[in-house]
Amino acid sequence: MPPERTIFLIDGQSFYASCEKAAHPEYRNRPVAVGDPSRPSGIVLAACPIAKARGVTTAERNFTALAKCPELVIIRPRMQRYIEISLMITKIFESYTELVEPFSIDEQFLDVTGSLGRYKSAEELAKQIQEEVLLSTGVWSRVGIGPSKIMAKTATDNFAKKNDTGVFRLDYNNIEETLWPLPVHQMFMVASKMATHFAIMGLPTIGDIARTPLPEFKRRMRLRMGKQSDIQAEYYWQTARGIDPSPVTPSIRNELKSVSHGKTLRASLYFRRPDIELVLQELVIEVCRRARRLGKQGRVVSVGAGETDGERAYRFGRQMTLPHATNLTHEVFASSLRLFREYWHGLPVAYLHLSLTQLSDDNVTQLTLFDDRARIHDLEAATDMIKERYGSAAIMRASSLQEAGVARERAGQIGGHYK
Repeated sequence: MPPERTIFLIDGQSFYASCEKAAHPEYRNRPVAVGDPSRPSGIVLAACPIAKARGVTTAERNFTALAKCPELVIIRPRMQRYIEISLMITKIFESYTELVEPFSIDEQFLDVTGSLGRYKSAEELAKQIQEEVLLSTGVWSRVGIGPSKIMAKTATDNFAKKNDTGVFRLDYNNIEETLWPLPVHQMFMVASKMATHFAIMGLPTIGDIARTPLPEFKRRMRLRMGKQSDIQAEYYWQTARGIDPSPVTPSIRNELKSVSHGKTLRASLYFRRPDIELVLQELVIEVCRRARRLGKQGRVVSVGAGETDGERAYRFGRQMTLPHATNLTHEVFASSLRLFREYWHGLPVAYLHLSLTQLSDDNVTQLTLFDDRARIHDLEAATDMIKERYGSAAIMRASSLQEAGVARERAGQIGGHYK
């Protein structure tokens, strides 16, 4: 029988805010939040512990946060910097174990089973990692320790984040006395709606689910949720008991199935077809660029849109199979334009999405009689090189300089936030 695993879930405390406080030592003892200070109605992306102690919460409006805490310093996010620091932290983790699996930008799983021989305990190793990350990045880490990924995650969220050391071990010796008395809404992946279902079923705590025999729990779930709830029931029952055989996987990348890009728009501004089609063209340019960078081309083009005038709302998603695989902008745009014009209801557009699927390697190009596709590919590849070196805004179509264009704004952002 293999030895019991020792898994860490390491979380960076108030990650974005911690990165900014490390970069601004003058704010060390001041409440800091990350958001757009030029937008009073913008939201707080992260708040440091000092700000949280004064009532500031993540996702609240800037003006509300300032009303609670007038001395709050709001700093514009720098997503590129946060990604760099996250990767730096990953490198630190990899110096302790090869088994490191990112869970989010500020959370990573580590399987340290094979590394413990050099340390007195898992707690000692956790403290050493905490100190190295803090000295290297200025980010304080919380470490949940458990024999499974779900227990390590639960240990971090419910206990390590709430004690002074930032370290907590949850295992089968203390799960009954520590985890099971907690209300069911504190169980991983249980939101308010599901917690209400459990309360109506007479299961208000995590322990109530864990102690219920699985067949009986499935029976109650069927009565409440329907006949198709058995898989859901087994998942929640195993979660309550800390059962999770999934390994820590260093590479979580599966085979690439699609290349896509979407953009949320202010519907009140995008009601004219030329303006909407300009944004669609910019999406095509970005998708084709990504595909070429990945060495891929696609045979199926899909366009999706959400449209509303405040009273009526429509959504559509349609796709088209091309005569041959491509990652050339003009070919993908022609197909996406045809799809949009055929299925758009004429209402203002609040969301646009484009994807390229049925991918293949682009090392083989289909030649045609009327287009020099190889030459066009080389031209677009040269454009890609300029953008990679000097930034996405270094070269762009003149149409993107129109007021309706979003490419210039997106060039300065990552994931919708400023770099």
